[in-house]
Amino acid sequence: MKLRIFLALMLAGGLAACGNKGEAGGDKGGEKPAEKPAAEMPAEKAAAAPAAAGDPAAEAKQIMNTRCAACHGTEGKGDGAAAANLPVKPRPYQDQEWQNKVTDEHLKKVIVEGGASVGLSPLMAPNPDLKDKPAVVDELVKIVRSYKK
Repeated sequence: MKLRIFLALMLAGGLAACGNKGEAGGDKGGEKPAEKPAAEMPAEKAAAAPAAAGDPAAEAKQIMNTRCAACHGTEGKGDGAAAANLPVKPRPYQDQEWQNKVTDEHLKKVIVEGGASVGLSPLMAPNPDLKDKPAVVDELVKIVRSYKK
């Protein structure tokens, strides 16, 4: 069991490093790793990078696909590739009861400050790089809300 938790934490750290701030880990230092030049990125990421510059909705979509989907899944079901190895399963955004009781302010706090900031799993990583991007955070909340059934 200890090995499984250790591996989950190692995976979480790797996700955080790869996606800046993954759902399952995170760098609390707030430093943003250097982005590869577009020529060195996979074609789909290179195409998305310029679209996100200055467009909060595009940036939020890119963040959702690169950081959040690793644990929450591409359809918000909590079934991302990293979810299977986590001791606490990610929130499925499609849970209507949860959607009805959680406020937008709560979601924003979790997105920016991480799960531990509201008494949830510390494996839900903070995204301190979004603190000064309220429009992007608003768009992320809209995406989370769009999964409500």
